[in-house]
Amino acid sequence: MQTHFTPEQLQDPALADANGILRACVHCGFCTATCPTYVLLGDELDSPRGRIYLIKQMLEEGRPATVSDARHIDRCLSCLSCMSTCPSGVNYMHLIDTARVHVEKTFERPAAERLLRKLLAFVMPRPGLFRHLISAAALAKPFAPLLQRLGFRRMAAALALTPYSLPRESLGRPGHYPAEGVRKGRAVLLRGCVQSVVDPGINAATIRLLNRFGWDVTVSGGESCCGSLPHHMGKDEAALDFARRTIDQWTEENPDIIVITSSGCGTTIKDYGHMFRTDDAYAAKAQAIAARTRDISELLEMLELPQGRAGVRVAYHSACSLQHGQQLKTGPQALLRRAGFEVVEVPEGHICCGSAGTYNILQPEISQRLRDRKLANIATTAPRLIATGNIGCITQLGLKSSVPVVHTVELLDWAYGGPAPALADQAGTDAH
Repeated sequence: MQTHFTPEQLQDPALADANGILRACVHCGFCTATCPTYVLLGDELDSPRGRIYLIKQMLEEGRPATVSDARHIDRCLSCLSCMSTCPSGVNYMHLIDTARVHVEKTFERPAAERLLRKLLAFVMPRPGLFRHLISAAALAKPFAPLLQRLGFRRMAAALALTPYSLPRESLGRPGHYPAEGVRKGRAVLLRGCVQSVVDPGINAATIRLLNRFGWDVTVSGGESCCGSLPHHMGKDEAALDFARRTIDQWTEENPDIIVITSSGCGTTIKDYGHMFRTDDAYAAKAQAIAARTRDISELLEMLELPQGRAGVRVAYHSACSLQHGQQLKTGPQALLRRAGFEVVEVPEGHICCGSAGTYNILQPEISQRLRDRKLANIATTAPRLIATGNIGCITQLGLKSSVPVVHTVELLDWAYGGPAPALADQAGTDAH
């Protein structure tokens, strides 16, 4: 694709990167077939190819984003299915991130939307505040249908996602958790923001499983959000501030490996080197942290876990951030099969479930259509359980699923001697 940035524009590192990405695109259109919003809406501007043209025009002209620009960029899930499909290696992730920052800085959103976005970006990355917000929102949850009828669709979507109660974090608080038996290595585990509040059992299962197979686990007390949530809302400065705090904590800890149990966070952390490429104070540290970061499934594959006899039929939903963002497409399924689970693949497994960070609040109609499509595909496999590697997907699917949705690591912990995940236990399954 030809571009027409001026030499002065190309002095900006973000525009220089965008220029290289745009020029790699041959506008073949392969991406349209695997783009969830194009599949649903059939609008070229809601496809990667269409958005690339839109972003090119917006950035080349150096103009503020229009209502149309913001609408079609906001509708992008950043699922990155297009990157798995693209034969030309177009780095759509970095391009859409640049576009989101431009929209955030130049487009004047309606006041109610601005307020909601500020609230989400400020509260969700802070676990203490987020817990209080959830507790308050639970009181208003019964009014979600009324708010939907009155046209407050985003508020209704947020309340629908709100749990009535929150589990206690019994294992996974900041501290050191020593290995059992012969020590094989030391990992730092991202405690996280949203996940540590709504489903702390995921980190607890990770600690038990790694300890059982010889790994020390440290949960540092200083990090909270990795920066992913504000990053995908175009709030780049807030994202970088959170990321710096995380980098400083983990640089001080100096572990063998950094373990991530929320794949959306993992995709962002593995991209720290790019995010800090122009920051002389953090560039080297960020690259070092990114190089040591592994999804929990990657570390578990290294451990050569023994053959198990779980014997439960599980539908594996591959989170977009894992299969497209990190290109980890088969490892989690192999781990589940080794543990003895009967793993069934989901039709249209490459299509997003509609969670995508705050997308299920900010774009509720599209999100709900994608969720219902995903659950219909899962239902064809007749599973006893649904496994996935991302808290957003667990929350999104769990809202309407008749089958329990749990994290992959919870099932593996269960198969190798740990307690049954609460939802799986309620379903009456038995892995032992």
